[in-house]
Amino acid sequence: MSTGAIIAIVVVVVVLVAGAIVFLLPQMRSQRLRRAFGPEYDHAVDHHGDRRAAEKELTERQQRHAEYELKPLNPEARKRYEESWSRIQERFIEAPADSVAAADRLVNGLVADLGYPSEGYERQLADLSVRHPRTVKHYREAHDTQHTKNASTDDLRTALIGYRTVFQDLVEENGHNHNGRHTTNDDNTKNDTRVVENDERTVR
Repeated sequence: MSTGAIIAIVVVVVVLVAGAIVFLLPQMRSQRLRRAFGPEYDHAVDHHGDRRAAEKELTERQQRHAEYELKPLNPEARKRYEESWSRIQERFIEAPADSVAAADRLVNGLVADLGYPSEGYERQLADLSVRHPRTVKHYREAHDTQHTKNASTDDLRTALIGYRTVFQDLVEENGHNHNGRHTTNDDNTKNDTRVVENDERTVR
């Protein structure tokens, strides 16, 4: 085989490899972001109406998040937050709307204490989605219900449970429960259901 033929074959192989890389890289990035953000990936795509724009924004969220100096709550602060949440839940039967509003304020304060910047609700959701992608859905739904006029008591109860899911996920140091196991969204939902079922006096 002549030198020219060998060079031609090498060039073709290089072109094919480069083409495969160009083709596969976007797919690999999409898969990586989908794994990292879960349902928040689909929400971002629906919001932007374009996959590339959504992935660009999600990547920017990760880059911004990497610059934050986040810190877990110390035991004293954690106890104060848990006591505050208990008082909010106990007041629900008497003042549902006020309790849900108080839950929103408590979560906002918790987010700030964990080291996230306070730059508005949408920015807060975006920042939290990097580390808590399955929790922001509850935050978004609870927030929307809270700002819905004439929300029913059942709607407000659901919102309070949503805020409690967010609260539990954030208050656990480094996202782990007392047994060192990562607290998943399903764990929080089961806990919330038991609280509602076992404490009709405060929530129902």
